[in-house]
Amino acid sequence: MLILAIETTGRNGSIALVRDGVTLALDAISGGTYSAKLIPLISVMLTRAGVRPQVIDAYATASGPGSFTGLRVGLSTIKGLAEVMPRPIVAVSMLEAIACASGHQGRILAALDAQRHQVFLGEYERAREDISRHSESLLTEAEFEAAMGGAGNARVVTPDASVATLLLQAGIPFQQIPAPQADVIAQIAVDKVKRGQIVSPEALDANYIRRSDAEIFARK
Repeated sequence: MLILAIETTGRNGSIALVRDGVTLALDAISGGTYSAKLIPLISVMLTRAGVRPQVIDAYATASGPGSFTGLRVGLSTIKGLAEVMPRPIVAVSMLEAIACASGHQGRILAALDAQRHQVFLGEYERAREDISRHSESLLTEAEFEAAMGGAGNARVVTPDASVATLLLQAGIPFQQIPAPQADVIAQIAVDKVKRGQIVSPEALDANYIRRSDAEIFARK
């Protein structure tokens, strides 16, 4: 199975081609250039890998949480590709990607810096290659530290130095890993396609967890 994957949730992102678990190409893309360079870079990557667009089996995208602008550009790109060349679409939470990238089994708590003294926290259960989500939430730093105090035997994982600092200060054991890139998103997508966990272009949406400033101000 050949997967084209996009990850645009942060300041810097990536695109990848993965076939049957083997990464054929993985290219970085800077956040400020997503809208201008994402489609051209995909075209260049396909050409370099000698892959025709018609042989792609599925699309995968990181659906958040993360940058509102980055997510909109990434999701819009996948929607556009799927309109022109229909393929199954898989949306992968970055918190799930962190949990999977950790390599741990059992209960895993994946944490991301949400800025504004807040933390995105996802609780997952993993048994071999099966992973299930219990919850994803947005916590203040104080709430996060309190939640970690009751983590029990769960594995705590983060790619962010700021979250690692919080955990160190609280004396909570954790694992710091590199931020998952598009190849990790593609690897997760393979199992989801096989399980039928796909979405249509119309149903593809961002996993913001936090509401945008525009929504907050509108409600006020």
